[in-house]
Amino acid sequence: MTHDSLLIIDFGSQVTQLIARRVREAGVYSEIVPFQNAEAAFRRMQPKAVILSGSPASTTETGSPRAPQAVFDAGIPVLGICYGEQTMCAQLGGQVEAGHHREFGRALIDVQEPCQLFEGLWDQGTSHTVWMSHGDRVTAIPPGFRVVATSPGAPFAAIADDDRRFYGVQFHPEVVHTPDGARLIERFVRHVAGFSGDWSMAAYKDEAIEKIRAEVGTEKVICGLSGGVDSAVAAVLIHEAIGDQLTCIFVDHGLMRLNEAEQVVTLFREHYNIPLVHVDASDTFISALEGQTDPETKRKIIGRLFIEVFEAEAKKIGGASFLAQGTLYPDVIESVSFTGGPSVTIKSHHNVGGLPERMNMKLVEPLRELFKDEVRALGRELGLPDAFVGRHPFPGPGLAIRCPGGISREKLDILRQADAIYLDEIRKAGLYDAIWQAFAVLLPVQTVGVMGDGRTYESVLALRAVTSVDGMTADFYPFDMSFLGRTATRIINEVRGVNRVVYDVTSKPPGTIEWE
Repeated sequence: MTHDSLLIIDFGSQVTQLIARRVREAGVYSEIVPFQNAEAAFRRMQPKAVILSGSPASTTETGSPRAPQAVFDAGIPVLGICYGEQTMCAQLGGQVEAGHHREFGRALIDVQEPCQLFEGLWDQGTSHTVWMSHGDRVTAIPPGFRVVATSPGAPFAAIADDDRRFYGVQFHPEVVHTPDGARLIERFVRHVAGFSGDWSMAAYKDEAIEKIRAEVGTEKVICGLSGGVDSAVAAVLIHEAIGDQLTCIFVDHGLMRLNEAEQVVTLFREHYNIPLVHVDASDTFISALEGQTDPETKRKIIGRLFIEVFEAEAKKIGGASFLAQGTLYPDVIESVSFTGGPSVTIKSHHNVGGLPERMNMKLVEPLRELFKDEVRALGRELGLPDAFVGRHPFPGPGLAIRCPGGISREKLDILRQADAIYLDEIRKAGLYDAIWQAFAVLLPVQTVGVMGDGRTYESVLALRAVTSVDGMTADFYPFDMSFLGRTATRIINEVRGVNRVVYDVTSKPPGTIEWE
């Protein structure tokens, strides 16, 4: 990267990714590293500023996470968020105590004094809604700091040392529940730290193409296409860089949505003219899944078979030194634990353990620095059809985990037809882009119904649709009853095997990654 960068030190907060999202929304490139690796990352990146994340830990406990002292000695701006504020205070001469007036949820802070962080955003004497999540609190601030905001449960809700450009906030500005939080983070990176805001997908595309060319040289690359957005964008980007040195392998496991396999083949062969091997392995996958009811067993079967089929086709091509994957930045972050390092995976959406050593291939992962919405933006920069890059997320195991219980071709066909009708009605209502994800689930439940003059004993279908800002939390979409009635009537009339349709109104709590 040729851009100035910001380092985010992760102490284990479930919403650390959101800090990076807010920083990038401000046009600034950022990376997240676990605190154990922070010192090495700090030396490697030489960042222009640092943000310290929240944590479930307590600074009062022996061995709790700390920031490298080099961060505070480098003369660069530092923002501590929640636990980040607390460890900043503990390390620089302040004091933190446990068990003082826990605050969880919305709170009001009162701005006591102006500071560079608040300038142009929050005025002295005003009150603002924020999101708190802490059990400990700062009870004494380090030399050089002053209190700039308070709350009923946090007398040091925000502290500032303008001379050193060190700031700490007890609340979480990265979450949407803090209305001005994104602007506060933008204020820190653009005005306090002085970033130019030159991080864009157009710049990323050009830099990534040059990086791929330098990394691959004249070697051949194979890319495993899943049919989803991530692997498709990775493949098109790599093809722009090295042309026909790339060959894509599309393993069709028979678990995709209606007509999606045909759309993938058409897009790559006819629109982009990218060398593509299409393997119809649906019989192999579905036969292996029949009778399997445990969802984790299904995932493992699909992952194992995917690798086996992919490896067999790769051998037929021969001569490839690189394997391309559509790994995203959340995949990278989630593969790093507090006790170990990154795990090499063959795309997290396949939910498998690792790349077999016998394949003896190097990885090229051009999207590993991007979040999902950034991948979509990159796809548009590359000219991928908006109808493709804007599609709702679809899990690697596909319909296998949207069909709880045993799987059969008959059940998959029922689910495909019903899901297609549901999405068609959403598009007709102009709601597709307003919904983060919508899909149907064929429940392992049958009910007695009356259709016409006869009784039926058929399956129950559940519909789900959620809204989300960032994919970290989500809530059900509030369809009106006329939409649900119209959709249910179509499904029951057009899909043989379903006699009842229900709508799921559960929400997605913070920190969970997948719905299925």
